[in-house]
Amino acid sequence: MIPKHWQGAIDVIKSIENAGFEAFIVGGAVRDYYLNKKNHDVDIATSALPEEIQAIFPQTIDVGIEHGTVLVMHKGEPIEVTTYRTESTYSDHRRPDAVHFVRNLAEDLKRRDFTMNAMALSQTGEYIDLYEGRKHIDEQLICAVGIAAERFGEDALRMLRAVRFAAQLNFTIEAETFAAIGHQATSIELIAMERIQVELSKIFTASHVAQGIHYLETSGLAAYLPGQFDATAWQDFNSDNRQVGWAYFCLVNEDATLLTNYRCSNKDKQFTKLVLEAYDCLIRGVKRIDLLRFDLDVLQTAYQITKLRKQEVTITWQEVQQRKQALPIQSAKELAITGQDVMMWSAKKRGPWIKETLEAAVSAVVNGEVANDKQQLKDWFHATIDEG
Repeated sequence: MIPKHWQGAIDVIKSIENAGFEAFIVGGAVRDYYLNKKNHDVDIATSALPEEIQAIFPQTIDVGIEHGTVLVMHKGEPIEVTTYRTESTYSDHRRPDAVHFVRNLAEDLKRRDFTMNAMALSQTGEYIDLYEGRKHIDEQLICAVGIAAERFGEDALRMLRAVRFAAQLNFTIEAETFAAIGHQATSIELIAMERIQVELSKIFTASHVAQGIHYLETSGLAAYLPGQFDATAWQDFNSDNRQVGWAYFCLVNEDATLLTNYRCSNKDKQFTKLVLEAYDCLIRGVKRIDLLRFDLDVLQTAYQITKLRKQEVTITWQEVQQRKQALPIQSAKELAITGQDVMMWSAKKRGPWIKETLEAAVSAVVNGEVANDKQQLKDWFHATIDEG
């Protein structure tokens, strides 16, 4: 039974077929359909050329027309349609030197990475499975299409994708496929770090992350990636948040600069920096001012990591939440005074002392030394800061 949320794709396929061409659902959507997993990212492969697709549908968007891909807008929903194609040599081990459009589905499927991703599905629910994809799924095996060495020679990132699928599905990498990864592991260095980061993010958030880390170690891929990969450290790790995964990776390695190596965003770096600081605070003994500094998501991540690392913490997570919620302010931005106020209350010239004063005021409010009230803070300022 084709899922109802695929109806847009089915409508597009019918329109293509009515125009005299072939069209099938392909790729990961077919794999997940066979596995009874939800997948809303449905791609269509067709014998129609890009310009023929544009002639069939009133509204299309060119998103990769040189590679045969056109977005068909169907009732406001974008449906990706790609012409059957073959690819030439991959001189850089990353992308084909040339793409050639063909009219034959079999030619298109044989260029794909793994057998479970090389299946097609008709709009009536019939499988086109030329490489025993369903058999390998039933056997929980990740097998390269054709000769594994050739597939990895075309795109070295496929080696990391094999590991990622093993982590997500708890599958085993088939022996010849795994051996080919070992022989070609060094070529992962040819891949842009941004692409590697995406795959590692998916491994870190996979249901069987330790399985993936184990394959990184045993395949030899880990030797060519920044940082240390130790499956034992990931045995109990479980998160669907990629930032949490990267923070844990940095903590295990005791090296936050790895985020720069992997071209992670500044947002990722800031989150990891705060998590590592909160982790240290929890182990050292968290103070009221620490609870103010960190958001709950940062504190929760740090707390979970203390448990994973079997660190002794003298406070429960429930107590962390209760104490944070009981603070008189939840953010330094809630302080009842500003830098302009303290400037007016003092004869000093503008300088670093303003920031230091506001930080001291926040600390005094959080620790219950003064209420978060402008007049009381003014009195506190004159008694403790302005008069020394």
